[in-house]
Amino acid sequence: MSSLSCAERDIVFGDGHCFIHLEHKRQSPKTMSLSAHDKELIVKVWTKISPKAAQIGGDALGRLIVVFPQTKIYFSHFADLSPSSPQIKAHGAKVLGAIGEAVSGIDNVSASLSKLSELHAYNLRVDPVNFKLLAHTLLVSLSATLGAEFTPEIHLAWDKFLAIIAAVLSEKYR
Repeated sequence: MSSLSCAERDIVFGDGHCFIHLEHKRQSPKTMSLSAHDKELIVKVWTKISPKAAQIGGDALGRLIVVFPQTKIYFSHFADLSPSSPQIKAHGAKVLGAIGEAVSGIDNVSASLSKLSELHAYNLRVDPVNFKLLAHTLLVSLSATLGAEFTPEIHLAWDKFLAIIAAVLSEKYR
């Protein structure tokens, strides 16, 4: 066994490396809460990336339509569905604008995104699974942007935060 110390709930690989078992995956995003430290990390990262928010949003949405082509149906009114499309980039910028609103209202994400939740549920009728898919591509885009600064701790905080956002955007469907 390696000199690494793994927590009891972690998965230990044959070489002794630990894979952290992320407990929040078992919780409902509606009951999940962010610690003060999570919030601090989210705000800190947002402050760093907000000048590049439009670029990151465009990248994340471009990734979404490439990796999950079934999501193109929601953008059929766009003339160009390529990842570099100006319409995709512009909508990605709107998405990150909403993320910014959620960061600003981090203590009440539900109130911050209520109107957006209604729009996607009642008018656009977006399948809620797509919010989780977008959260995934946002994490990838954040990682690509931040590089080594996208630590496991920051990844976990943002993963929880984006899961909460996805749950909030899905709450009008129930």
